[in-house]
Amino acid sequence: MIDLHTHTLFSDGELLPAELAQRAQVIGLEALAFTDHADMSNLEIILPRLLAAAAELDRHHSMRLLAGVELTHLPPELIGPYAEKARSLGAQIVVVHGESPVEPVAPGTNLAAIEAGVDILAHPGMISPEECALAAEKGVLLEITARGGHSLGNGRVASLARATGAGLVINTDAHAPRDLIDHVFARRVGLFAGLSEDEVEQCFANSRVLVDRALGVNV
Repeated sequence: MIDLHTHTLFSDGELLPAELAQRAQVIGLEALAFTDHADMSNLEIILPRLLAAAAELDRHHSMRLLAGVELTHLPPELIGPYAEKARSLGAQIVVVHGESPVEPVAPGTNLAAIEAGVDILAHPGMISPEECALAAEKGVLLEITARGGHSLGNGRVASLARATGAGLVINTDAHAPRDLIDHVFARRVGLFAGLSEDEVEQCFANSRVLVDRALGVNV
């Protein structure tokens, strides 16, 4: 299991990066990304700290650790500029908080994130077939999530991704210790979303490729 969408005390998570990393390693994760909620008010504050924590902790763990942000509830027209700014500040993973059935995210967020070429569009349950096709074209990965509420859109995301060829990943959107899951549970999340065994394995492979790319490993 590789989890590329988690939160720490730097936004609305319950754990310091060190404890989140330790708990993830104990349950056998291969890699983890700290991706705290960010907008124009805190991007330059939290990202350098998460990058420093990931770099230091990576030297003391067998798992790989990365840092990025989840751009959250930004007006759609600001997503592209702030995704670019996050990358300029060193973000290894750029996630955007997608249009979910359980939050009032601004319409147009999914499309703006895809057009910006972010790494992962998180829990995008309100996504359209046309947006899925564009995600496939631009290589933006769509998230199948283990998080309650947001997971209501998993079946739609899985079905449209299969129809359009869009890539998928499985993440937790973890905010608390109880949200972390191991490989077995992650597999179940994918299967219950309607994916086949092979499609679940492809989700895991997509995450590995993204981690390698973020760390500069040739893939």
